[in-house]
Amino acid sequence: MPDHTHYLDTFENPQHDTDYTIRLHIPEFTCLCPLTGQPDFAEFLIEYVPDKLCMELKALKLYMSSFRNEGLFHEAITNRILSDFVALLKPRFMRITADFNVRGGIYTQVTAEHRQDGWQPATQVTLPGEL
Repeated sequence: MPDHTHYLDTFENPQHDTDYTIRLHIPEFTCLCPLTGQPDFAEFLIEYVPDKLCMELKALKLYMSSFRNEGLFHEAITNRILSDFVALLKPRFMRITADFNVRGGIYTQVTAEHRQDGWQPATQVTLPGEL
């Protein structure tokens, strides 16, 4: 399996002492079905609480597009992307959700998560009037 991580780059987290969430929506991911060679299309949502590093977005775009001609099962690609990002960023928390378009009459959504040892999320605050 080719190594796509050479595309990835980071920058220092400007708010290292604060827990905050970065959400990245990637609506145009493509790869190939490993059985038929037909194209697969997906939308990715990447959510993470950075520690010392943040993802550089142009590098992310190049990394995600580098899978265009690779045959991968939905579960494999989602978990591989999570593993690559965790190895690079070492985030406090990361969740990747991949929504694949229909294949054979079935839509597939794969979600994979990582939590840094000992990290606990802050209690969510719901303000009046929020749903």
